Amino acid sequence: MSRRLFAILALAMAAPAAADELRPGYIEFAQQSARDWTLNWKQPLAAPGPAALVVPVLPTGCALAGEPVKRSLPSALIGSAEVTCAGAVDGGRVGLEAILGGGDVMLRVAPLYRPVQSFRLTATEPLATIAAKPSSWQVWQSYFVLGVAHILEGWDHLLFVIALVLLVRRGWAVAKAVTAFTVAHSLTLAGVSLGLLGLPGRPVEAVIALSIVLLAMETARGDQSSFTRRWPWVVAFLFGLIHGFGFAGALRAIGLPEGEVPAALVSFNLGVEAGQLAVVLAVLLVLEGVRRLREAALAPTIRTASYAIGVTGSYWLIDRLVG
Repeated sequence: MSRRLFAILALAMAAPAAADELRPGYIEFAQQSARDWTLNWKQPLAAPGPAALVVPVLPTGCALAGEPVKRSLPSALIGSAEVTCAGAVDGGRVGLEAILGGGDVMLRVAPLYRPVQSFRLTATEPLATIAAKPSSWQVWQSYFVLGVAHILEGWDHLLFVIALVLLVRRGWAVAKAVTAFTVAHSLTLAGVSLGLLGLPGRPVEAVIALSIVLLAMETARGDQSSFTRRWPWVVAFLFGLIHGFGFAGALRAIGLPEGEVPAALVSFNLGVEAGQLAVVLAVLLVLEGVRRLREAALAPTIRTASYAIGVTGSYWLIDRLVG
């Protein structure tokens, strides 16, 4: 019974095929000149299929300069438009009448010659007020929540962490392996965000999928003498460097606020770690629960979950190599 439940859980978590897609929508309102602005936004879809493009709410005195351009993705619509504003936008409200498709929406307002402002729009607060000067707390809060959301909804990173816990299992060994993964992807995330490092996205996504397959295979095999079993923190560190490029790609899609880059980087990374810690603790609690209910079922449960994770990772790997 426990094996079946764990397998269903693993398959459910692995279901979305669009791995590592940053689930929250975003709006970018950027000033180009005294009167001209550009508006770009991503509108997540509640379900696949045709949908109308919802134009964000603009501050009073601002209007579209023409028809918005619409581009369709499997799970979202991408919109862009030119905007003309008659005067200053300070104190104006920008956002959405209502958030559709679930999740939060990240808003980025970029006035000329002034700090970028970042907001997290929610179902209860879908509009934000543009301030004359953004607060540091606003940046910390917004990017921390974005980091939590990315690890919990970035399915490939999530499955890698789950597979790592299933492979190691023991408390101190799990702590070392997860810490190595954290240090590695933090280094890469900072390097890419600061313009010091860079790799093409497609090979990075393929290696991330490969890392999931490798850990799943090692867990299912149960060979205690393998390098991955003996040195899991080394493997976690090496693959963590690659996963960092994935985190950086997600952060780059939102953008970093000028003048608050260190705060945004640190708070995003802290959010990732908070979400990652929650996942690790949840998996360890499930494993301990299975062990206490029926210890003989623990090994088959882990093996079944590993198969589910490995199949999902293999699908992503093939899709990213030939898709």
